[in-house]
Amino acid sequence: MERPRAEELLGTLDGWDLQGDRLHRHFRFRDFAGAMRFVNAIAELAEQEGHHPDFSLHGWNLLDVTTSTHAIGGLSENDFILAGKIDRLPREAPPEGR
Repeated sequence: MERPRAEELLGTLDGWDLQGDRLHRHFRFRDFAGAMRFVNAIAELAEQEGHHPDFSLHGWNLLDVTTSTHAIGGLSENDFILAGKIDRLPREAPPEGR
């Protein structure tokens, strides 16, 4: 996908950014259990979609999610669709003031 098209699609999402040929979002949770519930919800969605993002849980409540289309070595519209669906998954509000 050409960069201008990726930037156009990025405008349809909240909180996501482009990191090279990948789409990225950082999430923060109240606790480890809430972060893990969200990771499990992403895993279930990814299986349904047949499109699997990478994620990294660190600092007990911080989650980074990145997606790209491995088969083409870059971004496709499917990555933006998956990101939008991830955004609609239920999650607890992050802690205030941090």
